[in-house]
Amino acid sequence: MSRRPGTPRLLRQLNDRAALDLLVTSGPLTRTQIGEATGLSKVTASQLLARLEEREFVHVVGTQAGGRGPNAALYAVVPSSAYVAALDISIAVVTAVIADITGEIVAEVSFDPMASPDPVAVVHKTVMSLVERAAVPLDRLEACVIGTPGVVDPRTGDVRFSFDFDSWHEGVLGALRTDLRRAVIIENDVNLAAVAEHAEGAAKGTPDFALLWFGEGGGVGMAVMLGDRIHRGRSGGAGEIGYLPVPGAPLPGDVGLHGGYQSLRSAHGIPRLAHGFQALVGAKEIVALGIRHGLNGTDAPDMLTAARAAGMVTAARSAGERGTAFLDELAERIARGVAAVCVVLDPGVVVLGGLVPRAGGTDLSQRVADATRSIGPNAPEVEVSSVDGNPVLRGAVLAALKRARDDVFASTVD
Repeated sequence: MSRRPGTPRLLRQLNDRAALDLLVTSGPLTRTQIGEATGLSKVTASQLLARLEEREFVHVVGTQAGGRGPNAALYAVVPSSAYVAALDISIAVVTAVIADITGEIVAEVSFDPMASPDPVAVVHKTVMSLVERAAVPLDRLEACVIGTPGVVDPRTGDVRFSFDFDSWHEGVLGALRTDLRRAVIIENDVNLAAVAEHAEGAAKGTPDFALLWFGEGGGVGMAVMLGDRIHRGRSGGAGEIGYLPVPGAPLPGDVGLHGGYQSLRSAHGIPRLAHGFQALVGAKEIVALGIRHGLNGTDAPDMLTAARAAGMVTAARSAGERGTAFLDELAERIARGVAAVCVVLDPGVVVLGGLVPRAGGTDLSQRVADATRSIGPNAPEVEVSSVDGNPVLRGAVLAALKRARDDVFASTVD
């Protein structure tokens, strides 16, 4: 049998990548620790580290006392070997960070998304501001991931439809890549939140789960992860749960709406998503429900906070009853969507994300779980998102780091 050409080079690449990934997640480490964790011999581990150190991928950051011999050198990935940019573009604000290849955030900026009608100009200004604030050479910026509240076509990577941003359309991705001259990925914001939830949040280590997202702008979305991978559907529309027909919610024809996405974009005078699941659990509907139950609040999270606070004041029995009744009814509404998803996908775990569930906490999530069990045959665990900070932005950082490491760590061998 003939030997496959390039096999030694391929083995070196695989060993280098394994060592670099190990150092990113568990470093700093000694040569011996790297060898034990990767199964490499002392000689191979030494050659690997020498090669990576020469190419400035790793460096010595200290020593570790051992046995009778000299202290062992501790190796770590060089943080400045590459950087990534992550952007969360919402209707209210563009929030962006730049991180080094180890994942350390080195700068953050925010801008008005409506500062320019051109999305390329908005992203360009944001990225250049990040690079300047972090004092990072532009040629070290390896990847940029952008989270947007639009439907992203998995076949092209372009935004197919965006309710909030008409300027984000097919062709924007190519224009961004041409402008920034590096890897750019556009991803649905709720999908990115699910990436963060899977890596660090309530769904950590869970291969199958659904994330039900209550956005700041009042919309409701969903991301589905199956087998540790985001399920996007044929056209990227998987997870558009706001349109889901559920009991008690009007159908499109009931509000005079016909023609799908395009008619939604062009329909004048018709409330945003005035039909389907959204018509029961959107921000405005939650506020109206709270008012009907005698609660005070200016927005949906306020109503949840008021309801929980009322339930804690035992002296105010009527107030507590109002808060409990509100939470019960809201949970039952949410459970209609959760039960429908579970009947089809049976994910086992449903995570509630966004400001509304965080304000509701376990008082809301447990009620949703109980109500879901009373509606359908499946009994999912219902958890509140536990990702620190902005889950969309964190997911964008993680996605950008994966892309950058795939590219940078693949170039360790000539």
